[in-house]
Amino acid sequence: MAKHAFQTEIKQLLNLMIHSLYSDRDIFLRELISNGSDAMDKLQYLALTDEKYKEFSGDGKIEITYDKEAKTIKICDMGIGMNDEDMVESLGTIAKSGTKSFIEKLTGDAKKDSNLIGQFGVGFYAAFMVASKISVLSRKAGEDKAFIWESDGSGEYEIKEGAKDTHGTEITLTLKDDAEEYLSQWKLESIVKKYSDHIPFPIFMQKEKYLEEGKTETSIEQINKASALWRRAKNEITEDEYNEFYSAISHDNDKPLMHIHTKAEGTHEYTTLFYIPQKAPMDMYRVDYQAGVKLYVKRVFITDDDKELMPTYMRFAKGIIDAEDLPLNVSREILQQNRLLSTIKTASTKKILGELKKLSKADKEKYEKFFKEFGRALKEGLYSDYANRDDLLELMRFKSTAAEGFVSLEEYETRMVADQKAVYYIVGDDENLAKNSPILEGFKAKNIEVLVLDDEIDNIVMPSVNKYKDFEIKNVSSSLNDEILKAEVDEATTTRLKPLIEKLTIALEGKVKEVKVSGSLRDSAACVVFDDMHMTAQLKEMLRAMGQEAPESKPIFEINPTHPIINKLEAADDAKVAEIGEVLFDLSVMLSGESLKDPSAFAKKVSSILANSL
Repeated sequence: MAKHAFQTEIKQLLNLMIHSLYSDRDIFLRELISNGSDAMDKLQYLALTDEKYKEFSGDGKIEITYDKEAKTIKICDMGIGMNDEDMVESLGTIAKSGTKSFIEKLTGDAKKDSNLIGQFGVGFYAAFMVASKISVLSRKAGEDKAFIWESDGSGEYEIKEGAKDTHGTEITLTLKDDAEEYLSQWKLESIVKKYSDHIPFPIFMQKEKYLEEGKTETSIEQINKASALWRRAKNEITEDEYNEFYSAISHDNDKPLMHIHTKAEGTHEYTTLFYIPQKAPMDMYRVDYQAGVKLYVKRVFITDDDKELMPTYMRFAKGIIDAEDLPLNVSREILQQNRLLSTIKTASTKKILGELKKLSKADKEKYEKFFKEFGRALKEGLYSDYANRDDLLELMRFKSTAAEGFVSLEEYETRMVADQKAVYYIVGDDENLAKNSPILEGFKAKNIEVLVLDDEIDNIVMPSVNKYKDFEIKNVSSSLNDEILKAEVDEATTTRLKPLIEKLTIALEGKVKEVKVSGSLRDSAACVVFDDMHMTAQLKEMLRAMGQEAPESKPIFEINPTHPIINKLEAADDAKVAEIGEVLFDLSVMLSGESLKDPSAFAKKVSSILANSL
């Protein structure tokens, strides 16, 4: 017998399970059944692909029994099973599931927090919500020894040798006093039907039949359909059945936003059933995020960890791909090279994008809720999926200087002014700061709408998107010379300001590429403009976070010939021009979203100017 201490994060998790997360405790059974189903999926796959496991190719099942007197529930499966090392790795430690992230995401809302259980892959531990003690007896397929894992959730567990005639796992829960409601045939069966009716393996449970004269008869009966729901005709499936299946495969207590069920016939036969969740999983942007699509071949599970089944930017989709034409012993390593899978991936991507497009037109509010949750992931597709870029652009939603909330490019197009040949956007960390940027003054004066991009991914994606229909997509910083914005600066003004420009050029030497008179500024004294090769502040910050230095680029410094400050600087001496010019430049840099290299020096300059003005 060997005692082990739980991983630190597991201890925290167990404490929460035992003392805090009591909302919807029914999910413990869903999680344990799901684990058993996954274990049998894995064994089926190995039986087809590995000679070592050939003898285990029979059908699997799950069996649930309960003992009212002993206050126990048993869940048995015929899956791959575990040895003692597997038990330490799987039940004493969570290496991949992001348990720390799970704990950090807890809100204090019991219902929301319990819904996170499945999303973070910590479902086994949900059993401690109802159990004072858990015993796991397991024998790994192909091995002779069986082992018992036991814990009361207090911080330690022990592993010892046991005895089991067959491979698989038997989990025994000793229930808490306040969980005796689960020692009920009706209760257990209702949970199975709600969450696990459509897993591809039969679930058997002991059922008591009352006979005459108070006698009872106990039998073991199948209580779930164990049918591949996705293989049934769409008109035979109710909305409740679709939702129940979604809950079973996603561990999400909320209903899905939508489902997309497709059966392809002809040269290649395959079936897909995809779901779009209402909420983004908490770990969707983690590097180790688990894709939500499972691949089956003729109802036999192949893999759920191949991120090539769907484009990465569609990792929010959950569901099933079931192909007829793939060999059952297909190796996971050659999936990426398989032509059929490539065809399915292409068709499925277009299908999902098409359904999202329909949703965006049929229910604007509902689609915007989707975009708030998954828009950032969709934007990745603009960079990585050139073939579907036009469709993706139609699905994009942006903040704008012309409207509250989100706008589409189609809506933007309807508001274009005469002779406008481009879609304009500004990038910045803060929406309000971006909307009030001096660079936009010329656009506002011409009544030209500008899209406001305040997500850090916009800095990577948008420079790669050049066109929408026949319109260029342009950053405002590189658009101030567009014909539609030009406000001619008369020759007299240019000549008059030439001495000042020369003084400012000397004062800002090494900081600017050029000083020039602006034709677009209206209210601000000055602004900075960067060329297309300039790296934004957000990108620079991302590089620094990765330990890399960002390349420096010098801006163009533009001055407003009608502004009082500029007018007064014309008559100022060189020292005053230098002092005020540096402050104007630093202010312009800050308003562009860039950080100052020396904020304290800027503060001193401003303080000096204020002191001299009193």
